[in-house]
Amino acid sequence: MRRGLLGLALAAACHPAVAGLLGGGGANRPLSLVRLSDLALNHLTLAASGFAFVACLGLGLGLVVTRSRFAALRGGIDTLAAFAQAVPPVVVVALALPILGFGGPPTLLALAAYGIMPALRGTVGALESVSPEAREAARAVGLTPGQVLRQVELPLAASGLIETLRTAFVLAVAVTAVGALAGASTLGTPIVAGLQNQNVVAMFQGAAAAAALAFLGDALLLATGGLARRDAA
Repeated sequence: MRRGLLGLALAAACHPAVAGLLGGGGANRPLSLVRLSDLALNHLTLAASGFAFVACLGLGLGLVVTRSRFAALRGGIDTLAAFAQAVPPVVVVALALPILGFGGPPTLLALAAYGIMPALRGTVGALESVSPEAREAARAVGLTPGQVLRQVELPLAASGLIETLRTAFVLAVAVTAVGALAGASTLGTPIVAGLQNQNVVAMFQGAAAAAALAFLGDALLLATGGLARRDAA
């Protein structure tokens, strides 16, 4: 509840009529509501695309490495994921520009590189938190490995998986702002332009709007996690 209220408060604070109160005239001009809305929509679209990719790949790899027959791959996959996150998103964007060009593609690559490890490790931790007794009981009544995963492991690990998705989403919203350096039209755009033009109001609007998206998305996933915990109980 508090995250949602904070997100709404930040969204209200970045409104031109409110943010304009911070300015002292001159270069400190607020972005129009239409422009800010367009940037927010583009930002959310890119962040959601990267989040969906990271969620699918991170959860998928987490499922794979927790299966006994693929356990030998766990160390190598975890090392690769850790290496990908060790490279700062700004560097990923810069290296990708000559190959992928400007705009969304290098931003999506940075989102994927930076988000895989938290999604992978969170998934592994959630699945490993399921008690061995629950698995053994499921096998004892004749469930196949696939049925054990679908009917026992995933429901019991649902709360932890939601927490993993919350982390991945917040990271996606934050990293998407870096895409402005690659020419992507995001809420990082007024931050970069504001630094160049010394427009503090535009910088504040971009930062506040990005934070609002992160808090509102996190609140939504937190509510979903609460429902999952209630159903599991």
